[in-house]
Amino acid sequence: MITESLETRISAALVRAGAPADSPALVGPATRPEFGDYQANGVMAAAKKLKTNPRALAAQVVEELDLEDMAASVDIAGPGFINIQLKGEWLATQLGNVLADPRLGVPKDAPQKVVLDYSHPNLAKEMHIGHLRSTVIGDAIARVLEFSGHEVVRHNHVGDWGTQFGMLIAHLDELEDPATELADLEVFYQSARQRFDQDEAFADLSREYVVKLQGGDPHVQQMWQQFIDESLAHGQRVYDALGVGLKPENVQGESSYNDDLPRVVEDLRAKGLLVESNGAQCVFLEEFKNKDGQITPVIVQKSDGGYLYATSDLAAVRYRAGVLAADRILYIVDARQSLHLQQVFAVARAAGYAPETTALEHHEFGAILGADNRPFKTRAGGVVKLMDVLDEGVARAFAQVSEKNPDMDEAERRQIARVIGIGSIKYMELSFNRTSDYVFDWDKMLALDGNTAPYMLYSYARIKSMFRRAGLDEGALDGEIAIGERAESALAIKLLQFPEVVAAVAHQCYPHMLCNYLYELADAFMKFYEQCPVLRADEPVRTSRLLLALLTARIVRQGLDLLGIETLERM
Repeated sequence: MITESLETRISAALVRAGAPADSPALVGPATRPEFGDYQANGVMAAAKKLKTNPRALAAQVVEELDLEDMAASVDIAGPGFINIQLKGEWLATQLGNVLADPRLGVPKDAPQKVVLDYSHPNLAKEMHIGHLRSTVIGDAIARVLEFSGHEVVRHNHVGDWGTQFGMLIAHLDELEDPATELADLEVFYQSARQRFDQDEAFADLSREYVVKLQGGDPHVQQMWQQFIDESLAHGQRVYDALGVGLKPENVQGESSYNDDLPRVVEDLRAKGLLVESNGAQCVFLEEFKNKDGQITPVIVQKSDGGYLYATSDLAAVRYRAGVLAADRILYIVDARQSLHLQQVFAVARAAGYAPETTALEHHEFGAILGADNRPFKTRAGGVVKLMDVLDEGVARAFAQVSEKNPDMDEAERRQIARVIGIGSIKYMELSFNRTSDYVFDWDKMLALDGNTAPYMLYSYARIKSMFRRAGLDEGALDGEIAIGERAESALAIKLLQFPEVVAAVAHQCYPHMLCNYLYELADAFMKFYEQCPVLRADEPVRTSRLLLALLTARIVRQGLDLLGIETLERM
């Protein structure tokens, strides 16, 4: 990796020049082309510690620095910036290695077991637009982690337990044709809710069903299972349409921890962590003390004996860290649950459920907004079903494809529309920093320019069409890459940054970093293509540039695959 190699060498030169042993080189891509390819900015901080002139220290560092194999030039600029121009020969050698590597230069990390908690719909209702972020972000992170060599255990922590299921099962048990009624979960839920709110006798019956469910009544549990199976089938249709990796075997719902909840409470009591407060069993930890000295408690059992989300989440941590022996446990959960998860993690640590060697990580995300900058809803003010969003995306893409390619076979137009429609929704989601809110905008996400799926898909398809037009077999290209022009160098450097970006996403869990990289790569290729003739060039330059194009296509395809987005050979 370029940055890592430069960082190691320049940091060592800093120490040899007299800087403290922990002085970082702070290497990054140059901010402007005239500054070279990379820039090291760590000299100023080291000079401040040494109380010496930064430019003089930079000169000493350059004296100690050996970049003869990598750099064409190393210059000092301003108060002590070190600018580095990389050698074309070195870049060409690295690209040749990447081209020959099925992993495109991405090394495998030391393997870890990673439990990834994401999507988690409530099975009482159909999946809606609010489930898009956790599902798509989680799937992209899972793909990147697996590609990086880790064992990923997907956990879909669905809401499949609780008092509302008494209401739903009581309603289901009185229907003549349950399967038909469950075809639209939203309507079914609303019908049950209306009866519960308006019919006291039905409300009482619902409470009886809760007791029977929790007590293991065979008939009620059979009805519960029928409802769960139908709900999961609804969800699986969404996952299949989205092209995410969640399967029925990944479901690890709240109910799976139900038998362990009383044991969690007793264990916390045995460890002296429980305090009774107004009849409820609570954990009070000093780290949740406010400015008035009051501690926000973590309630694990209500005064009526019922359990809460915190209880099942603690059971989940204990299972994931203890039974599964996870090295990292990642929660892709919206920002509103931040305090809840902080408390769960803190209690889990205090109780010894998760050792310090197991990372507990909350990777939060913001909201999806409508044009009015409020949470995205239907015109009537209701929730937007996620399957309806996917269907609309494909329909809009089909209209676009048909307008541009009216003579294309309809089956092919529909296939292209599916890839563009679904890919556009996922890519827009992933292209934003997950911690930010974003506005759902059909025009922007389906645009053929900008950082969008259609632009990325077009960039890939354009390279593939170039090979088809020339009648070239990609596997038959015989030659070596040579870097001469500035546009070739810029593209080469961007291609070699792919492993760094994959590593960053695997560690920091920000998929937008990969989207931004792919967009910059596509832009670098476009400039290269405009400034450097490919098919019209003489040999051996022609083959060299074709190899650059081929490597670009491979990295774009691999990058999009890590985001869970299919590619198209033609558009």
